[in-house]
Amino acid sequence: MLFSKGFLGTAAPFYLDLATVYFAILPFLLAISIVFAIKKHYKKHFISQAAILGVTLFIVVIFEIGIRISGGFIEYSKYSNISYDFMLFFLIIHILIAIAAVGGWLFLFISSYKQYKMNTLNITSHKKIGKAIFTALSISSIMGVCIYFFLFIF
Repeated sequence: MLFSKGFLGTAAPFYLDLATVYFAILPFLLAISIVFAIKKHYKKHFISQAAILGVTLFIVVIFEIGIRISGGFIEYSKYSNISYDFMLFFLIIHILIAIAAVGGWLFLFISSYKQYKMNTLNITSHKKIGKAIFTALSISSIMGVCIYFFLFIF
């Protein structure tokens, strides 16, 4: 099923369509979770962050397994009209941002939970780091969607 034709009407397999749609909506899911915190609904914020983080990691695992089995970027880039060198550079920047963003998100989630349990959570610091992570995740999501477009639309 993961490698069958996707649902977006391109030559991409199902797993890539799934990952692309998920990452296209990820910034909006995060924004909803952040609104919970702004409205001081901290339990909803925590639960939604846990759920979004869990689903994100699950989608990343599906994506990574699929991309490795299917031949990956090199195989898909053969059929694109976009310059391979440009796409490779774009992909490297995307991967660096994505690793930093997800790593930072995991760190913030775990450390904030521990601090919350010990009643030592620094809200100011949490907001500052959270904004940076939201920005990085949003940029990474947009870049991932762009890579899909580069490979299967243009």
